[in-house]
Amino acid sequence: MNIERIKERLANGFRPFQLHLSNDRRVPVLQPDYVAIGKGTIVVMDDRDSVSIIDALHIVSLDDLPASK
Repeated sequence: MNIERIKERLANGFRPFQLHLSNDRRVPVLQPDYVAIGKGTIVVMDDRDSVSIIDALHIVSLDDLPASK
């Protein structure tokens, strides 16, 4: 997965999405402020302050999530 695509999703009219990983795990991205992007690593936090550190090479796709109310 191209990190630039993730940056675009965060910057251009954010809509919640999830990262689908190579091990079939799915990591929701609920707010743009919950994500930090490095050179090859993505860090995602959830509403409970739990943190997922993801190697960008393991991101298979981005899937839309329903907008939160």
